[in-house]
Amino acid sequence: MSKQAIRIGFVTVSDRASRGEYEDLGGPAMNTWLSNALSCDWQAVSRLVPDEQPEVEAVLRELSDDEGCCLIVTTGGTGPAARDITPEATEAVCDKILDGFGEQMRAVSLQFVPTAILSRQIAGIRGQSLIINLPGKPSAIADCLNAVFPAVPYCIDLIEGPYLETHDDFIKAFRPKHAKKPET
Repeated sequence: MSKQAIRIGFVTVSDRASRGEYEDLGGPAMNTWLSNALSCDWQAVSRLVPDEQPEVEAVLRELSDDEGCCLIVTTGGTGPAARDITPEATEAVCDKILDGFGEQMRAVSLQFVPTAILSRQIAGIRGQSLIINLPGKPSAIADCLNAVFPAVPYCIDLIEGPYLETHDDFIKAFRPKHAKKPET
């Protein structure tokens, strides 16, 4: 069996950033966090799209189906405003929704801001890709990834994706004792 290349998708969902009205801070924040977390070699595949559900769905399908990203993280579009459609787009393209991710991210975020209860981020599986919606604020991105990422590598194992390894001094991945690293 050949070793799978590890590709991670980063999607910023923002009308204003996609028009160049302000700098995308969320995409780089996600990329920096993952760079600090992962000890294995991987490649980033980044996209910036407006808050348009068909466009978000299309980029999620592209990153999963065409680019082969085992993990796709999104930022933006998870609030209650009319143009916030990232969870709907994610749900539309996923085969399974993993409710625990959203529950945990909201629980952790509520420790910092009472408005976290307004967040609607979700996570789900499309084929061999795990898609996680994150908030738009860079500090909230880190808070949420710190809360859920320990489960991410094992989830990707379960969907037959590549084996993700972490810098344990930054974030420690949890795998059950019976889970073994595949031979290379």
